[in-house]
Amino acid sequence: MTELVIRHLAAGEEHLFTQLPDHPALGKSAFGRPWASVAQGGEYRLDWCWVALRDDRVVARAAWWAGPDDEKPLALDWFDFTDAEAAAEILRTAPLHAEYALLLPPRWREDPVVRADAQARIDAAAAAGMELLVERFQYEWTPGCGVPERPGRLEFRAEPDDGKILDVLRLVEEGSLDAHARKAIREGGIEQAAQEELDYFRWAPSPREWWQVAYTPDGELVGLHIPARNYTNAMVGFIGVVPAQRGHGYAYDLLVETTHVLAAQGVEKIVASTDFGNRPMARNFEKAGYPVIQERYFMI
Repeated sequence: MTELVIRHLAAGEEHLFTQLPDHPALGKSAFGRPWASVAQGGEYRLDWCWVALRDDRVVARAAWWAGPDDEKPLALDWFDFTDAEAAAEILRTAPLHAEYALLLPPRWREDPVVRADAQARIDAAAAAGMELLVERFQYEWTPGCGVPERPGRLEFRAEPDDGKILDVLRLVEEGSLDAHARKAIREGGIEQAAQEELDYFRWAPSPREWWQVAYTPDGELVGLHIPARNYTNAMVGFIGVVPAQRGHGYAYDLLVETTHVLAAQGVEKIVASTDFGNRPMARNFEKAGYPVIQERYFMI
């Protein structure tokens, strides 16, 4: 068999990445996010886009992504192949590491073709040493969904002091159902989990004044909500209730307030997500009129 060549793209080689066809039902392109290099006006840096070639034909590709100011990749966005072992070898060879987020249609396991194609990608990533972290529901609110009525139970205050935001996050992370938070807690405790959340809020290119802490009318701390933007969409950045206030349905109040803040900006859509295992939050999204538009399979 002809020797396999694995390398990143060089200037003017965008055509190599597009030799493999995009999948019609899964991955970024299936949800309106086609691949394009930075030079083409897209999001992907050529030295973070790798291909495996045999006889000068691309048999596998992978592309990592980060924000324009980031020095390291934040996600493995593209992972496609006609040769699964070559695909796994890209992940072993490239000096790039980030979680793999495979975008899938809702109830993807019910379609045998999509299930098989998704499983092939999952298996190839696993062969390179990656493993499942969590599966998540992805939501998309649009103005046609309607803005949910405010319950009116809480008071919301801007908090300009990052130290006080961090104090709230330390409380919120206790007993979190979020897999990413639980991973951070396993690695470095509550402090690491809270700091990672704060770092993410700071990373998002959205106004700092959108961050709000919630209180009862009597002044008792309830939690925190972060309306935000990433580099593509408005989003529900964070919803968190402190342990002492759980069981009252306040996460819904926070989600509604986030929706109001972003809808007031005239956004065309708001994206959001929650883990499969976080059934209370999934019910809140359903109640607030957020339909599921994708599922995501995260590997690390």
